[in-house]
Amino acid sequence: MSREQYTVPTGSQQTFGGGSSGRDYAADSVSTVMYYTCGDCAVRVPLEKGAPIRCQKCGARVLYKERTKRMVQFEAR
Repeated sequence: MSREQYTVPTGSQQTFGGGSSGRDYAADSVSTVMYYTCGDCAVRVPLEKGAPIRCQKCGARVLYKERTKRMVQFEAR
């Protein structure tokens, strides 16, 4: 993705540290699902925290974390 195609994500602003928003962030992290790619059959595998690391289709235990969709930019000197 090029720099020109990137759009800033919109949505509710989160406040950290102050706790003045009245929202419980610990409850949100419980139901978070991360997606991984199986190393053998290349299937997209959803995993929750604490779930066994295993492909649901072929049973392989090698899963790769998907690359982020966010634009990551570093300053080089």
